[in-house]
Amino acid sequence: MTEHELVVIGGGPAGLAAALAAWEQDVRDILILERDNQAGGILNQCIHNGFGLHRFQEELTGPEYAGRFIDLVKQTDIQIRTDTMVLDLTRDRVLHAVSPRQGYEAIRAGAVILAMGCRERTRGAISIPGARCSGIFTAGAAQRFLNMEGYMVGKRVVILGSGDIGLIMARRMTLEGAKVLACVELMPYSGGLTRNIVQCLNDFDIPLYLSHTVTDIRGKNRLEQVVVSQVDGNRSPIPGTEMVFDCDTLLLSVGLLPENELSRQAGIEIDPRTNGPLVWENRETDLPGVFACGNVLHVHDLVDYVSAESEQAGIAAAAYLHGNRPAGGEIRLVNGTGVSYTVPQHFHREAETLELFFRVRNIYRNAAIRVLDGDAQIARFKREHMAPGEMENIKLPKVLLDRVRGNVLTVEIEEAPV
Repeated sequence: MTEHELVVIGGGPAGLAAALAAWEQDVRDILILERDNQAGGILNQCIHNGFGLHRFQEELTGPEYAGRFIDLVKQTDIQIRTDTMVLDLTRDRVLHAVSPRQGYEAIRAGAVILAMGCRERTRGAISIPGARCSGIFTAGAAQRFLNMEGYMVGKRVVILGSGDIGLIMARRMTLEGAKVLACVELMPYSGGLTRNIVQCLNDFDIPLYLSHTVTDIRGKNRLEQVVVSQVDGNRSPIPGTEMVFDCDTLLLSVGLLPENELSRQAGIEIDPRTNGPLVWENRETDLPGVFACGNVLHVHDLVDYVSAESEQAGIAAAAYLHGNRPAGGEIRLVNGTGVSYTVPQHFHREAETLELFFRVRNIYRNAAIRVLDGDAQIARFKREHMAPGEMENIKLPKVLLDRVRGNVLTVEIEEAPV
């Protein structure tokens, strides 16, 4: 068994940022374990621009953004071990991993940062009826085939779901010569960023059908047709609203799930709202010395937020290794009206500041975010526009946290009067 001060599981944007932040806090024995054959994670297949506007104040492609962090890591003694799959994480922070070079190995860590990212929902997860023919891909798989492997997955395309990857692939497939017939969304609003709706659909005259879904898939060896139907308020198909699209490819952009098999194996408590670990304000889980950040914690919309959050986890892991622990009792955070979840889910009463991330349930205009201590309002933030596809965040300084008298804070949306 080998030993390391800090082991980071995942060499994507979260893992790289967390490791660098820990290094800057004088942690000198850091090992990053990455299952792919290169560091960078999902960014390596995201060749479009739009990354780094917050972090670097310029537009970068995904590989360029990842490259900035990889270059910084190379200037340190942080080890990155690629082609390494972590199989298990125990309660006493022993990792079991396998790789072509090292074979099977056990690694004991002083602290662990979970940065495994997320995965896509598949056809099986949403139970679309119809034929089991080829030509059906998740949007991310199609993105990897096209951008990294050089394979065109189809010529006539329908996209189910309006998540950001699906929207971006609508534009990408169009630029490569395919005909994107429609983007179909079950909800009455898009699940992606507004800028992606404009740049990837509107700019290419690709229709977006809200409150619609795929109700049948037709084809023998290869996909030949999909049937799209309108849905009612209960998301049930409405008879007589069917539209038939002749196509050879269906891309699924129907949601992302944090990659948390290792977290569950270790007995870490999972939040059913986010499918990620419950964490404190320093991103520590309920297992001491184990931290979580990035999309393994909750699905982000911007990689800039992933990097910032992961740096918090890296700094906190370094503090843990140096023997510094947060003080104060627990204050829980709960989601009120209009809010789907909050991250973190609880914080220490002596916290210096609290940055909250959350998503709203509906589209709101000229509304406000309220933070309540029982019936007492301790903070209120106005927002001109909020949507489920765009993550919200607010900061509560210590002067506001000191006003909290109870053990529960509620975050809710106050709608503008009609």
